[in-house]
Amino acid sequence: MAESAESSKDYFVTTVNEDRATICWGCGLRLLLPTHAPVFKCGWCGAITSQNVNKPETKCLWGRRLQDRCFVTILSIFMLFLICGGVWAVHWFVFSVSYTFGIFHYILTAILAATTVSTFSLSAFRCAGTPPTVLWGSYPVVGKGDLENYTFCHYCVKPKSPRAHHCRSCGTCVLDMDHHCPFIGNCVGAANHRHFIAFLFSAVFSTIYISFLSAYAGLHIWPPVKYRSLGHLNGSGRDLAIRAFKEVMLALVSSAVQLSARGLILVYLFVSSVSLQIGLSVLLWQQLCYIYEGKTYLSHLSSQGSGGDHIEEKDCQNIFRFFGCPYSIFRYLPTLRNSPKRHAK
Repeated sequence: MAESAESSKDYFVTTVNEDRATICWGCGLRLLLPTHAPVFKCGWCGAITSQNVNKPETKCLWGRRLQDRCFVTILSIFMLFLICGGVWAVHWFVFSVSYTFGIFHYILTAILAATTVSTFSLSAFRCAGTPPTVLWGSYPVVGKGDLENYTFCHYCVKPKSPRAHHCRSCGTCVLDMDHHCPFIGNCVGAANHRHFIAFLFSAVFSTIYISFLSAYAGLHIWPPVKYRSLGHLNGSGRDLAIRAFKEVMLALVSSAVQLSARGLILVYLFVSSVSLQIGLSVLLWQQLCYIYEGKTYLSHLSSQGSGGDHIEEKDCQNIFRFFGCPYSIFRYLPTLRNSPKRHAK
């Protein structure tokens, strides 16, 4: 019976064109392509291979790194100037208000400075996120589906997970990469994204405090503003408003010339802190919106390019999960839904 069953089977032998055969980089198996497809996926390990890939040049890598180091150096000097210059400029003022206010000012300044510098250092000098190391290259080692949706990074010459992205400025693959920030000279990824958000929060609070304190202290040492002919302006409408504005600006400039070095530093602290406050607040809001949507900046761009086929769930739970809290805050609050109902007798 067995021999008759085997004889009833039909065997077909055919020739395969070499142009339609390729080797999977993930498991090393020989694959047959139905067409001359530039991108294909291995049916065994799940790795994705692109045949039309030209390895880009990396000659400008040192120039990008030098540019990042210059940005980090400039930002570090600027932060030290804001801290040291702000402490020197308002020292006389905070203790002239009261001794308690002076002590409170120095304690709050030390906390904000330590928090901002530490979170900046962790964001700038910590590894942004290393993709997991996987086995690849040969069939006995790679199991079925071990490299699902993995691609091959021709820069690093190793597998790249779906959650990783190669940064040309850093010259390495970064896990859950959000973007490359030149001001910290590093990528924002899975390992330092929380530190980057904490740095933005600390920097925003610090600039708010600096702007209010420098404005309040500057008003007490600003020379008296003398208007030349503000009360004798004639006319109406737009011309009167323009002439009044010019008169006010001339009076402010003439009084600003009489400012001391301490007053000029207070003016600079106010202008720079307000400018930084606006820019950092916009960046922080954008980052929190992406976290709320369960995305990164790069995944947001890829979802727009693909037409928004993959839609993430927008939930506040994404924010709690991002900051290391697996449960929502409402889990720890008393709820009325689970409490027993009380009926009046």
